[in-house]
Amino acid sequence: MNTKKVCFAASSGGHLEEMMRLSPLMKEGDFLLTEKNTFSSLDWCGNIFCTPQINRREILFIPKFIGLFFFSLFLILREKPDIILSTGALATYPISLLGKLLGKKVIYIESFARVDHASLTGKLLYKIADVFIVQWKEMLKIFPDAIYVGGIF
Repeated sequence: MNTKKVCFAASSGGHLEEMMRLSPLMKEGDFLLTEKNTFSSLDWCGNIFCTPQINRREILFIPKFIGLFFFSLFLILREKPDIILSTGALATYPISLLGKLLGKKVIYIESFARVDHASLTGKLLYKIADVFIVQWKEMLKIFPDAIYVGGIF
């Protein structure tokens, strides 16, 4: 059987909560990339890699973001995922972009909170994602090639 290894990638907070809803899809060998956070339980995922939280408005954003690209490259080369599945946001952009450049499939799910306007991550990943999913029909006006699946909650 040829099963695909998946990198589940989500920033902390609501993005991670949405990813947790997809945890029944996880299988042995898959892994989670997320930010260090106070999430009470990540026991739904056996293999977790954490990055520091960063904010694009902080003074050290650029060096931290560059560091995130290097960490993401290391993770892709070490873990060798076939698919990057992301619910956003900032912390997931580098691994999604590098994954695409390295021939991995990229699946992006726009946040449930985005009902009628796009997230920055969504705008960036819409151009490169192999599959782009929205949770509200209204978002098809913004992302016409997206797939509407309804809410994952």
